[in-house]
Amino acid sequence: MDKKVKENLLEKIANSQVWKSIFRTGIPVTRRQRMMAILNNVFLHLHPVRLPKHAVKIKYTWCMGGLSFFLFLILTISGILLMFYYRPTVEYAYTDVIDLTEQVPLGIMREIHRWGAHAMVIAVWLHMFRVFMTGSYKPPREFNWGVGVLLMTITMFLSFTGYLLPWDQLAIWAITVGSNMARAHPFIGSEGPGASLLAIGDINLVHSGSDVRFALLGGRFVGEATLLRFYVLHCIGVPFIAMILMAVHFWRIRKDGGISGPL
Repeated sequence: MDKKVKENLLEKIANSQVWKSIFRTGIPVTRRQRMMAILNNVFLHLHPVRLPKHAVKIKYTWCMGGLSFFLFLILTISGILLMFYYRPTVEYAYTDVIDLTEQVPLGIMREIHRWGAHAMVIAVWLHMFRVFMTGSYKPPREFNWGVGVLLMTITMFLSFTGYLLPWDQLAIWAITVGSNMARAHPFIGSEGPGASLLAIGDINLVHSGSDVRFALLGGRFVGEATLLRFYVLHCIGVPFIAMILMAVHFWRIRKDGGISGPL
């Protein structure tokens, strides 16, 4: 196609009503237009309009924040595909996982999901380590550091909730041990310090059916209610909270002046 024809075609598209209704700035040519195109985009405006040179150097950032978000997207896509085949019931959970590995077309999706989860945990920890070593938690970024700590905790909890879904012996006993640890948690565990706060007026109300362990398991023991609760938490509840906090995290980086500079 001739160059002039291409330019005319692009100009017609940029001047069309459909294009203008979506992109208010047209085709960004000037510096101001490029800046406005970013600010008017729901996704791009979460990032700074301009970046300092150190912010794009791998040796400084390690790109761990970007990799963590990329792995989250991979886990979201692969997780949605897995949901088409997996049934969160005691009768079918284990056999569905076996079929996902051996029978279902593109069964490699489960391996991508599993190894992606391991990689995301490592990437998040390395990101937190890099932020700490470069002093990026200091004012005015202490609030965003707190958001990052919450995201790291949520990442670990995502791995914990996903651990039960294969419904094999390793998963069941791992969740049993983990939930027993929750029973000893301060203030929200029936055997932890401050357990009396779980009772409303009567200390005798504090028992294993009124603490965080019971809430996680949906009963006193690991069973079908536990599997369903962990499935909902893993697929909907925890990712929903993570997406909100990630949006706040990205937005706050821009508000704090972009990625912090070297010490």
